Amino acid sequence: MKALVLTEYNRLQYMEVPEPSIGPEDVLVEVKACGICGSDVHGIDGSTGRRMPPIIMGHEAAGVVAAVGVAVAELQPGDRVTFDSMISCGRCQYCRRGANNLCDRRQVLGVSCAEFRRDGAFAQLVAVPQHIVYPLPQGLSFEQAAMAEPLSVAVHAVNRLRLRLGETAAVFGAGIIGLLAIQALRVAGCTRIIAVDIRQQRLETARRLGADHVIAAQDVDLRAALDQLTGGRGVDVAVEAVGVPQTVAQAIHSVRKGGRVALVGNVSPQAALPLQAAVTRELTLLGCCASAGEYPECLEMIAAGRIDVAPLLSAVAPLAEGPQWFQLLRSGQENLLKVVLVP
Repeated sequence: MKALVLTEYNRLQYMEVPEPSIGPEDVLVEVKACGICGSDVHGIDGSTGRRMPPIIMGHEAAGVVAAVGVAVAELQPGDRVTFDSMISCGRCQYCRRGANNLCDRRQVLGVSCAEFRRDGAFAQLVAVPQHIVYPLPQGLSFEQAAMAEPLSVAVHAVNRLRLRLGETAAVFGAGIIGLLAIQALRVAGCTRIIAVDIRQQRLETARRLGADHVIAAQDVDLRAALDQLTGGRGVDVAVEAVGVPQTVAQAIHSVRKGGRVALVGNVSPQAALPLQAAVTRELTLLGCCASAGEYPECLEMIAAGRIDVAPLLSAVAPLAEGPQWFQLLRSGQENLLKVVLVP
């Protein structure tokens, strides 16, 4: 089969590779669409330590069941499906209490690191265990279904905040996760949402997708702008979807006393904590890792139109053109959000 392979750091090759084999409880999926994740873009130079060549990346995908293992009963060839990006064991203490995203034996599709190597979905075929596979709602396209993975990350973060109807929110970073979080916050009952970014086009998209106010952080005194919008009180909750020290601090300072902050971005391994602000204002800081069972509702929300992914799909291109699209995404010269590759 053909696949897009990271053969060495900063080098992607569209090449022939062996087809994956499947075990008794596995499903072989013919990939119809696979989105390029920011973690793939950042990881191909080796800086994250989680894309060690050679590896087939890609974990935001959907397709058609090509074959099933002998122990698979609920899926059959021809079924239209998507699948979680993370493989959990189902047996450890975290899996047994529903926190499969914290599984002791967790693997991630398309990731190669010191602990494991698991080929992903930038290929014509990918093998996945049946327990992470989900049928697609009728009428949902493969490109839309590939967006269920990033949406599940945003929804998991919003769920962690335990929102109350009528609360206010600030979202730091209007990339894919931030833009999806804005919509998820609205669905969850937020009545006022503020988007913060340094890119005007992203802020325009944020407004289109449900943000009531947008702030171009480089053009204003951010603290003063937030105070003006909240009467000096601060928002009830914040979603930090960038993952750098500056925006982490901004998110913490944006919430009211007793407020909650969902930390989703993780570009930087460390960020200084405004300790006194967190302690004396009794803030709750919530780490948010991947998703934990939110896939079914994410698929239904996209299919029902409650979450609009169309404005986030910047381009759909053949898998063979993957290297060029990775280069464009890394350069940041174009306002690209999600690029989906089609084998």
